[in-house]
Amino acid sequence: MINEIHSGIPAFGQIDLEFARKYDASHAEYYFHKHQDGLARRLSNRREINIARRALALAGNPLAVLDLPCGAGRFWPMLLENPNRHLIAADNSQDMLDVALKYRADRQVARVQTIKTSAFAIDLPDGAVDSVFCIRLLHHIGNSLNRQIMLREFYRVAKESLVISLWVGGNFKAWKRKRLEARRGVKIGDYQNRFVIDKQTIESEFRQAGFAIAGWFDFIPGYAMWRVYVLKK
Repeated sequence: MINEIHSGIPAFGQIDLEFARKYDASHAEYYFHKHQDGLARRLSNRREINIARRALALAGNPLAVLDLPCGAGRFWPMLLENPNRHLIAADNSQDMLDVALKYRADRQVARVQTIKTSAFAIDLPDGAVDSVFCIRLLHHIGNSLNRQIMLREFYRVAKESLVISLWVGGNFKAWKRKRLEARRGVKIGDYQNRFVIDKQTIESEFRQAGFAIAGWFDFIPGYAMWRVYVLKK
């Protein structure tokens, strides 16, 4: 497996992944706008939000949710559809949090508690929320040790469940990506910031972290790499 660049075996909470360094103010602005850029991205965004809504329903419609990484607040409107939900929005990038607070509706911002923190060392106590909502992070983590540290932090902070997305193999897009990497001559040790993870591998890691798999939702079954898992403690 090709691993993301990191500084050896990290101390707990001290993981520094290269892909995370790009989320400065200009990239945060770009990230906010890109999901509304063109019909295809708007439709993809709508599909992803609908899947996330179904995943939360399978998780039991938790009332206290940690959105990590929250990015530019893309899921806040959906997460706040439940008027009784308490939302903590966290990100490792203060610029991302600033953009989210700048562009999201005042009525949404007023209901969100934001914190700057790492998914590898979450600045919250044990059992702080009912559920952790983690979209578009795990596919950046190619190293199994790093994934285990993160999953165990999610297990610590959540009382009940974890909703998490990643790229999985066994579909057309994963096959196509593998062929593309082969043509490019990608080798072990090359820098890479997105990873397709074998389903058996990641499901084993979920169980090792203490979670049981309640179900999953594929973006387009048999075609797309995106999958959202619902995990229970």
